[in-house]
Amino acid sequence: QVQLVESGGGLVQAGGSLRLSCAASGRTGSTTAMAWFRLAPGKEREFVAAISWTSGSTYYADSVKGRFTISRDKAKNTMYLQMNSLNPEDTAVYYCATTESTWSITRGVYPYWGQGTQVTVSS
Repeated sequence: QVQLVESGGGLVQAGGSLRLSCAASGRTGSTTAMAWFRLAPGKEREFVAAISWTSGSTYYADSVKGRFTISRDKAKNTMYLQMNSLNPEDTAVYYCATTESTWSITRGVYPYWGQGTQVTVSS
């Protein structure tokens, strides 16, 4: 089992920045990729970004490309999401997830999920 704990969410004005963290514990030795998803009111959970745990290669949804940066610290078993130029459409609960297979934009690939952290962007 892998346990994930997100932190760093909050309320920010449009144009502002936030940095989310996701700390992993437990059986993390087999992790191959980690990802961020978000769930906005009235919408389905959507892929935001992913990172290969081994190579550090990154992948982004078009909606956040150029504004968000995903990174990881292998020594701390922690993943980050630096979010800049936030706008109200980014308001959502952000979840981190891990997989022991290849990264994907499909949430079903990720068996382990955190509890989520709320990000609210005011206009």
